Amino acid sequence: MTKDAPRQKKPDLVSRDYTIHLAKLTHKITFKKKAPRAIKEIKKFATGAMGTKDVRIASELNKFIWSRGVRNTPTRVRVRLSRKRNEDEDADEKLYTIAHLVPVESFKGLQTENVDA
Repeated sequence: MTKDAPRQKKPDLVSRDYTIHLAKLTHKITFKKKAPRAIKEIKKFATGAMGTKDVRIASELNKFIWSRGVRNTPTRVRVRLSRKRNEDEDADEKLYTIAHLVPVESFKGLQTENVDA
């Protein structure tokens, strides 16, 4: 692409399904910090994938992460990341990302998918 060519603008509102390997991200983390670190890693992943600093975790995803206690977080989690417009007028960011849980039977063969929302 040349300097003069116009850049294509990313679509504002988009939803995608991702599989996040939490065991890899929370390996060698102190037991009492595993679930909080898993939440932070999901937020960090969503920030990179969606390009928004404001990331919100849905309550069902939070309950799923904490369902086995602070020590035994799930190995993997399927997450739907949705970029939305911020309705708050005095917000710093005009877009935010919300992460929802996508229940699946097995993680075998799953890939990132765009979702019509």
